[in-house]
Amino acid sequence: MQQRSEKLMLCILSLVLVIFSSSVRSNNSDRWFTEFKQTATPQQLYNFLYLLPKGGDLHHHLGGSNFSEWWYELATQPEQNGGYRYYTRTVIKHCKGYGTNEFGSAPQSLLFRNIQHSHYNALSQCEKSEYHLLSELNHKQKTAWLHSIRLDKTFEGRSEFFEKHWLRLNDLGRNPTLLAEMLVKNMQAFADEGLTYLETQISAFNQLKPDGSVYGGDDVIDLFRQRLTKNDAVESGVTARLQHSLLRFTPDAEENLKRIYRLADRNRDVLVGLNMVGREDNDKGYPLRFLKTLRELRQTIPAVKLAIHAGEVDEPNFHVRDTLLLGADRIGHGVNLITDPQTMLLMRDNRYLVEINLISNLLLEFVSQYNQHPFPEYLRTGIPVALSTDDRGMWDSTMTDEYYVAVKEFNLSWQELISLGENSLTFSFIDEENKQRLLKSYANRVIKFAETFQQKGEQMLNQIKPNKRLFICQRYQLCD
Repeated sequence: MQQRSEKLMLCILSLVLVIFSSSVRSNNSDRWFTEFKQTATPQQLYNFLYLLPKGGDLHHHLGGSNFSEWWYELATQPEQNGGYRYYTRTVIKHCKGYGTNEFGSAPQSLLFRNIQHSHYNALSQCEKSEYHLLSELNHKQKTAWLHSIRLDKTFEGRSEFFEKHWLRLNDLGRNPTLLAEMLVKNMQAFADEGLTYLETQISAFNQLKPDGSVYGGDDVIDLFRQRLTKNDAVESGVTARLQHSLLRFTPDAEENLKRIYRLADRNRDVLVGLNMVGREDNDKGYPLRFLKTLRELRQTIPAVKLAIHAGEVDEPNFHVRDTLLLGADRIGHGVNLITDPQTMLLMRDNRYLVEINLISNLLLEFVSQYNQHPFPEYLRTGIPVALSTDDRGMWDSTMTDEYYVAVKEFNLSWQELISLGENSLTFSFIDEENKQRLLKSYANRVIKFAETFQQKGEQMLNQIKPNKRLFICQRYQLCD
């Protein structure tokens, strides 16, 4: 009886979504939005997109999605970050024997590399003299530190991001208590922008305790699980789930894949999938390297949802096609999918989604101008797409910025605009019951928003003043 009731409820929800899709995609629904775009100032358009109900963010690296001021706030408060104290390198002295006590490789000339106190205590006196306690930086040092993990200079690009930003974060990204707090900050910020779902990528292995010892993977997942039950997380109204990242070009990546797959199988309530990450131009991480391992795992373990960074590279290749062969349901980036017509045909009106990261692809130089980006071609030929923010803390951007770029650069219709939010929920890895709940909520929110805006649009736009970040201020001059 209970199963019949559940099936009936799913049928009702599906009917609601069909009605919703039909109503919002009619010509009448499009007309008011078209007229608004034609008359709106850039500021009004931005405010509109800030207020617009959105679905979820499916391509979100937790370590790269935290704004610099968030990092500083939590890293300097041991009572909130789990009892950790952090030091950052503020001067280079080329100490004798440099690196013998460094925890992880890094260029000797890299300033603002962050280490926790247990690692600081293991350094030589000369090496210690290169570091300052993070909480005791002077104003000039703090300002430079905040800029050190933003891609905010015109001469910075792909190399700065991959080769320096992550090495600077270092131990900050290995504190699961701090990261769980960051997750809640992300949830709250996304709630302000109208999102209701977040799938963020984390690593549960090699996470450090204050004394420098290593957490077990299940303990890290449980720490996140418990943090998500606290009032501030629940009250955000955002549902969050985790993906586990796999750095795919390391020598032991196959063994790590096995560990992650089994960890996900044990924690399916919160850890809903795995994601293969890392520079795709490092050919040691090519997708088919993992086909044999995944097939072995699927012999004995029910399938774990899979998303893979693919097509985030300059050269044409068949990595997106090979990624689908691995069993992936979602493609991260997919910029060079446009060079593989057969795979494009395969993905039209199919079960595979491309996670589009417009700002990331521009700043990391995979396109030099937005008119080179294949996003509108995918969108308008029936390949499912959704916007996502990738490493938004390092871009100093928001989901509203992604929407603004999409509408401003590609003249999206109302139908296309709302399909992005709908796809972000339809192709999420969350369980079916919660997926249908989120889809129903999205449908209702969009209908209510469209109706209210057509009645009170000017009043709505004048009542808000979004807190805009650096990217949108620099690129589109939208800030005072």
